[in-house]
Amino acid sequence: MKLCVLSRNPRLYSTRRLVEAAKARGHDIRVVNTLRCYNNVTSHRPSVHYRGEVLEGFDAVIPRIGASVTFYGTAVVRQFEMMGVFPVNESVAISRSRDKLRATQLLARRGIGLPVTGFAYSPDDVNDLIKMVGGPPLVVKLLEGTQGVGVVLAETYKAAESVIQAFMGLEAEIMVQEFIREAKGADIRCFVVGGKVVAAMKRQGAEGEFRSNLHRGGSAQLIRITPEERSTAVRAAKVMGLNVAGVDLLRSNHGPVVMEVNSSPGLQGIEKASGKDIAGQIIQFVEKNAKEGKTKTRGKG
Repeated sequence: MKLCVLSRNPRLYSTRRLVEAAKARGHDIRVVNTLRCYNNVTSHRPSVHYRGEVLEGFDAVIPRIGASVTFYGTAVVRQFEMMGVFPVNESVAISRSRDKLRATQLLARRGIGLPVTGFAYSPDDVNDLIKMVGGPPLVVKLLEGTQGVGVVLAETYKAAESVIQAFMGLEAEIMVQEFIREAKGADIRCFVVGGKVVAAMKRQGAEGEFRSNLHRGGSAQLIRITPEERSTAVRAAKVMGLNVAGVDLLRSNHGPVVMEVNSSPGLQGIEKASGKDIAGQIIQFVEKNAKEGKTKTRGKG
C-alpha cells in the first residue's frame, strides 16, 4: 500500500514509529508537511499539491495534525477525502474532537459520563455559572487549549470569579467544569483503534500539579481498566467518529467521566507504558479498512 502521514515534523516519535511500522509490513509510506500542502479545489478533479508536485496514488492518509493548525490541517484531509483517499480519522471527526464544547455536548447527548460543565458569554452570569458546576474548586478550560495549556484550577470562589472574568475580558472562549477531587491528579488514557481499546495507562500528575499530562512532568504506568471504562472509551471515540483516538477518563465517585477525546494521540507514552506496538496496530487497521472512497462524509462535512 502507498500511505501518507500528514505531520509537520518527521522526527517526532509518533511519526517515526508509524513510518517504521508501515515499512516493517512492506508498505510505501511518505511523511508530508501539512502546512506545505496546497489544494486545487475544483469540481471534477480535486488535487493536493506539495512543493510543486501533485500528491496522488495514495491508498490512505494518516493525519497527525497539531491543535494549532486544526483549520488548515482538516482542510487538507478533506481534500484527500474528496479525492477518494481513505483517512484514518476523517476531517469532520477531527474538527469535532478539537472543539471541546462541541465534543462535550455530543458526548452528553449520548449519555456518556462527563464532569458537570458550564458555558457562558456574559460576565454578569459568572456567579450562577460557578454555582451551576457545584462551586469551587473548579476547572476553567480554554476551548482550544491542548496538552494542559489553558487549564486553570480555581480553588476558591474569589479565584474562580477572577479567572473567569479575566478570560472573558480577553474574549477567550472558555468552559467551566466541576473538579473531580477523588481522581487525585490522575487520569486514564485509553488508546482506541478501530473500535477497541488496545492499551491503557494511568497518568499521574507531578506533586502539586492537578494536570496529569506527560508533557507537564506527569508519569505513566500500565493499568487494568474496568469493563465500564472500556465501554466508555469506545463509545466516546465512536461518538466523535474517530477510528484512532486517545480517550482521557477520570475515575469519579459516580463512575468514569470523559475529560477529552484526542484525535492525534501521542504514541511514546502509551507504547512505553504498555510495551505494545501501537503503531503497528494502526497500520493493521489501515490494511483492513483502506478502500477508495470509504469515508462517511466523502469530504462533505
